[in-house]
Amino acid sequence: MDRTAVNPVTWSLEMGFNQGEIVSGQARTLYCSGQTAMSGDGKPQHDGDMAAQLALSLDNLEAVLGEAGMSLANLVRLNVYTIDVELLFPHYGVLASRLGAARVAPTTTMLEVTRLAIPGQMVELEGTAVA
Repeated sequence: MDRTAVNPVTWSLEMGFNQGEIVSGQARTLYCSGQTAMSGDGKPQHDGDMAAQLALSLDNLEAVLGEAGMSLANLVRLNVYTIDVELLFPHYGVLASRLGAARVAPTTTMLEVTRLAIPGQMVELEGTAVA
């Protein structure tokens, strides 16, 4: 088995994790770390704005996929963590429409959690993709 780190940005290396990891064998599988509304230099964005945080989290997930030569179409699993499911639901169409445009419906779990690792973050997307 070969493992290749995928890091379109490098700030996470200082925190001890890769943005993604390709595990090669018979197929390529990419395990993506949870993506939140962080800028390319690791600064939290859109404090208090669930819709904007969801959109940027998805942009960041797409960046990891793209760096690995994949896209949303390769997602086979998506975990959604949020500090407020009721607040997320009115904005979930942003995620659903982008997955629909990619013609993919990955297995998904949504969990409400007490908090996320970075204060102020409201939603985190964790994906697994296969190519």
